[in-house]
Parts: sequence; C-alpha cells; structure tokens
Amino acid sequence: MQTLLGLVASPRKFGNSEIFIKEIHRCLEGSWNLRLVRLPELDIRPCLACYQCLFGPMRCVQKDDLALVLEEMVRADALVVAAPTYFLGANASLKRLLDRGLSFYAHIDALWGKPAVGVAIAGVAGLEGYTKLVVDSFLKLILADHRGSEVVYGALPGEVLLGDEGPAAARKLARALEHGAEVPDSKTPRCPLCGGDTFRFLAPADPNGPGVHRIRCMTCSSDGTLRWNGDSFAVETIRGEHPLFLTREDTVAHLKWLQSMKDLFMEQRDRLKAVTRAYKDTGTWVRPENK
Repeated sequence: MQTLLGLVASPRKFGNSEIFIKEIHRCLEGSWNLRLVRLPELDIRPCLACYQCLFGPMRCVQKDDLALVLEEMVRADALVVAAPTYFLGANASLKRLLDRGLSFYAHIDALWGKPAVGVAIAGVAGLEGYTKLVVDSFLKLILADHRGSEVVYGALPGEVLLGDEGPAAARKLARALEHGAEVPDSKTPRCPLCGGDTFRFLAPADPNGPGVHRIRCMTCSSDGTLRWNGDSFAVETIRGEHPLFLTREDTVAHLKWLQSMKDLFMEQRDRLKAVTRAYKDTGTWVRPENK
C-alpha cells in the first residue's frame, strides 16, 4: 500500500481543505493510505536565517515540529496540499513552512520527483487572489514533481464538493498523481520552463515588435516574452543564471551556492559590519512590555 500525505493549510476542522484532500484520496484507483498533517496546529517557528541546516548534519537547530513534517514528506509516496484563501492569499501556515525550506535540501534524494498536486480554495468565485501561485510555488520549491493544481470555490464547510466542478477537479488531480499530469490547455499561457501560469508584465515593451511584452514567470522567476498569435498567447522564457528547481542539477548547484555564502561572508565581514554599524541606533523598537 502506498502513502498519500495531505498537507492541510487550514485551521478549520472538517473544512473544505480537509474534505477536498479526502475526496482526492477516495478517487485514487490504487491502494493508498492517507496520512494528514494540519499545518496551523503545528509549532513551525520562523526561520532564524542562521544557515546551520546547510552544514554538518543539515538539521535545523530549532526544536519544533519541522522535523515531524519533513519525516512525513520523505516517507510519503505522493503529496497533496490544500490551502484556503485568506485575504486573497494562502493561509500563512503554508508559507511559514516554506520559509524553513532550506531544510529541504538535506532530503533532495527523497523529495526530488515525488508526485504532488495542490488545490487553492476560495469562498467567492474570482477572489482566490494569489493563493494558487503560493500553492504552485510550494510544490515546486519542496522539490516535488508538480503534476497539477486547481482552484475551487466554496465558503461553507463541504460546499466545495457541491455541484460538479469540485468533484471533477478532485478526480483530475487524483489521475495526475497516479498517471501523470494531463496535457495543459494550449489556450492558457504557461511558462515553457516550469509550467507556471502567473506572470508579471515588465516595462518597457519588448523591442521585437508590436504586441510583444516582456514578462517574468512568478513561479520560476524566468524572464521572457508574451506574444499574441491571433488565436492564442505564445510565451517564451529563458533560464536565468540562478534557477532553483528546474532540474535536479539546478537544485544541487543552488545548495552549493548557499553553502559558499558562509565563506563569502567571512571574507567581507569587516566591510559589511561597517555598513550595518552606521544604522545600529536608528529608530525605536516597539515591543510588548513584558519582553
């Protein structure tokens, strides 16, 4: 029996995020055991930016629940993440986990290429904001094989499975986990490098001609162009000098670059301190009285 790990980024018990993950599990054809982690229940502390997880045993120095989540992610055969929309973005528990993402590098071999899908849930149609982008980024940056993500709508607990769209999305994601991602709709502009569908328009317009716009993929941060071909958009993107996850080699190279920053800091320590020292006494910190 294979194990599907569901990461529920919602504090609401029996809410739409939890139920949708369970529906995906029900739609799987094979024999699957479902394990669930509710991220808001866990003690996942902010990253200390100490970089200790990049050296030696490559473990975070903080004694919280991160190790539990990592162990479950490593043990699972596939992953699904569901995040509700809070003020046009994914619940903060998902980003709080991703902020500790340097710890994923200790598990490159186990995480790379693990099948994964995600869902962004919003209570009002059209008001998902950038929740899907956060879900897509999460699936890419945990080094998984991102096989698909959907946006579904439902505010009341269980509403996400009323009608036809929610159940259809669950079936689609279940098929993707077991059989691979479907060929994406050719009418939807997507980054040819990472498959992302969210872009930032950059100024000025591309000099190659009218109707050509400079863009940046918000999933992999690759720059490129967007062109209208008369019946569809054509997106071209170019690998940057520092890709994070496009290939396993990119991931290993980024890890080595991060590790090299320690030596660079030691080399420039005095120069950097001269800059920061000048700002030491600027401003007044506001803190609780008991701290």
